[in-house]
Amino acid sequence: MLITGLLLAGCSVPEASTSTVASTGPTTAVVARPDIVPITPAPQPKLPVTVTDNQGTKVTVTSVDRVLAFDTYGTLAATVFGLGLGDKVVGRDTSTGFPAAKNLPVITANGHQLNAEAIMALRPSVVITDTTLGPWDVVLQLRDSGIPVVVTDSKRTIDNVDEIIGQVADALGVPEAGAQLIERTTKEIAETKASIAKMQNQKPRIVFLYLRGQAGVYYMFGRGSGVDSLIEAVGGVDVATEAGMDGMKPINPEALVGARPDVILLMTKGLQSVGGVDGVLQLPGVAQTPAGQNKRIIDMDDHQILGFGPLTASVLDALAKALYGNAK
Repeated sequence: MLITGLLLAGCSVPEASTSTVASTGPTTAVVARPDIVPITPAPQPKLPVTVTDNQGTKVTVTSVDRVLAFDTYGTLAATVFGLGLGDKVVGRDTSTGFPAAKNLPVITANGHQLNAEAIMALRPSVVITDTTLGPWDVVLQLRDSGIPVVVTDSKRTIDNVDEIIGQVADALGVPEAGAQLIERTTKEIAETKASIAKMQNQKPRIVFLYLRGQAGVYYMFGRGSGVDSLIEAVGGVDVATEAGMDGMKPINPEALVGARPDVILLMTKGLQSVGGVDGVLQLPGVAQTPAGQNKRIIDMDDHQILGFGPLTASVLDALAKALYGNAK
């Protein structure tokens, strides 16, 4: 439904974003280095390894020669690349679109529907996934065929980036690389948030709208969607959460107007799907908000904005530059 590059170990805040800054008008937030920088070039997995996954299932992994990691957000494949095992990945989901992975075979159809035949044809030695992609029968089919399937936490938030990295690293037999990637990622997030605090000249009221115009899908995301964590981290107020909205719900024009967002945050393909900024302004309620009146719309690449994982600090940096500009 939804939908990276980090600096080398020991480096801190990500390279400056190339986002265009404007107090009014639309802006595209652009991550300066969209690819993944592995924490180590060639970790040596300690196998076999047995883990208890997020569903309480004990899974034994004997080979990481052919890895498939897929989820709605693109987080899991990005994490595998961040651990230094990108050369072992044999396919990708639609949400995994960073440069090093974009030419891999796609194993999802119609957006986010798992294709059992495509997956089996890749002969994975291990599958890392969560519960965000389906049909779930495909995952069970993989497990029944003898492929080790490790199910990770499906929640995406700034606060559990380290947990997801740890779960993936443990399943692939590289806990040391996982610990190093956790250290680097959490440090970069903390330093980026500190940098954002220095550049912040306001506390903007932000709403995230998920749009798929061709399908007639118009949603507002609130508490627990991951967007709330992202908005808070860049110093904004998530107006949907403030209004008590949980999860993801169809846009209510009256509620949107009442929320008074200063900024509308979108995925780039969502923006394109409704015909650009003019199309967004035609959605019921949008033109009556401060964001609509000022055409203050920020879009960001679908592969990045809710991916979290190793790219989290770079995403925060790009969004902050789009919101506030460079620190003085």
